[in-house]
Amino acid sequence: MGVCRKAWRLTYVLYGNPRSGSLAVELALAEAGARYELRGVDLKAGEQRSPAYAALNPQRKIPALVMPDGATLTESAAILLALDRLHPEAELMPPPRSPGHAQALRWLMFVAAEIYPIVEINDYPERFSPGSAAGAGAMRELARGVWRRRWSVVEDAISGDPYLLPSGFCLCDVYIAVVSRWAQQDEWRSARIPKVERLAMAVANRSACAPVWTRHYA
Repeated sequence: MGVCRKAWRLTYVLYGNPRSGSLAVELALAEAGARYELRGVDLKAGEQRSPAYAALNPQRKIPALVMPDGATLTESAAILLALDRLHPEAELMPPPRSPGHAQALRWLMFVAAEIYPIVEINDYPERFSPGSAAGAGAMRELARGVWRRRWSVVEDAISGDPYLLPSGFCLCDVYIAVVSRWAQQDEWRSARIPKVERLAMAVANRSACAPVWTRHYA
């Protein structure tokens, strides 16, 4: 428990960019009541490709979180789970060994593995379809079709109101809320996955999350 109190007291350093995957980590830090410092990584300027940032994250992606002990974590889902372990008082996930915990892990990993990677194809289709602009456009449309099918799976899995689980809020809700905002699918979301929309708005309006969310989506 002493380690947890120490982690609670010291400062994290979060590298990120507005409306990116770092938002999920920032929301989790806010829910935990943790102290953190933000350091912007300008994606449009290519700062993620700099040698200094690559030393933190060899994949040259965001987020990266420097822990209070100086270690660096990447991969947003892994960071969320680490924060849950370091801040048990915040009850960021359902209790270990509970059915809710297993389901939260299941859907956190589903979004991380099955949905999050589609964003890169949507945003940079030329990386996956070298050649003509028409080929890149077709690749983007294919990615958006996969995106929609997989979000429909999440929609059907939501059993709480407004959160994923009947037991209430957890970090999986944060992850769903953040990732669901991507891929330029606003009209489709509101028409086809209303439970995901309610969940995202509930996260955005939580007392700890609201100031962070508003700063990203002002």
